[in-house]
Amino acid sequence: MDGCEFSLFDLLEKCALKVREAVIPLLGETLASKPVGRGAGGDLTKIIDLKAEQAIMNELKEAGISCTIISEEAGIVRIGASPDRFYVVTDPLDGTTNATHGIPFAATSIAVATKPFFSHLTAAVVLDLVHNVLYRAERGKGAYRNDERIRSSQNDDIVNSVLGVDVNIYKALDGKLREKLGRILSITKHPRYFGANALELCFVAAGVSDGFVDLRRKLRALDIAGGYLIAKEAGAIITTPDGKEIEAEITPQTRIALVAAGNKRLHKKILEILNREK
Repeated sequence: MDGCEFSLFDLLEKCALKVREAVIPLLGETLASKPVGRGAGGDLTKIIDLKAEQAIMNELKEAGISCTIISEEAGIVRIGASPDRFYVVTDPLDGTTNATHGIPFAATSIAVATKPFFSHLTAAVVLDLVHNVLYRAERGKGAYRNDERIRSSQNDDIVNSVLGVDVNIYKALDGKLREKLGRILSITKHPRYFGANALELCFVAAGVSDGFVDLRRKLRALDIAGGYLIAKEAGAIITTPDGKEIEAEITPQTRIALVAAGNKRLHKKILEILNREK
């Protein structure tokens, strides 16, 4: 693995499984949604979020790892003697609302980067917590669902594509963004929104869905760092809504928008629809 030991990849999987142990008993429970403060990303921290993050923190500290952790709740935490050696970027619980309501679509996302930028991501795991399905990738070595190599969809028929579209806070968006989202929703027969964005990107990686669109610029970089690398390694195309590479700094406050598609042809069609003049 570029910049870190291969054994670290096994540690990421252990961290993810520890999150599952902590979270599964709380799914759909009233206690899970109890607020316990406000996280570094600005949102309310719920007990289930805190338990997930603590599971990762504890596992990394017990392993004696020296790194900088960038996490949704705790923010930036430096551990060990050489914390700048690499960065662990995590959304401990992707899909908190789903988890607190007992909706079976939630994940933990953990990625490693040599510097806190998307271009420096080197490894990632995203664990589907409910179904215990592990997605993983190393830069340049492909993406896997459990032990099976996965590749993104080659479907470029936008009308019949299964397209994830994040419509959260739709009413709060400005008119231009609502109009753009409306174009996509009106042209594809099968729009979907599941509520856990790292896992949505893993669905794109595995060819389960054909693409994913989030135009709101409310998506935390932490939320999708793991899914981003996994989807890219599976062959998916991921850019900003105007077709540029995503090269944001990864901090708890960084917010982005993106367009992901299983292949270049579908990606081009989505961008053309989004960016055409009325």
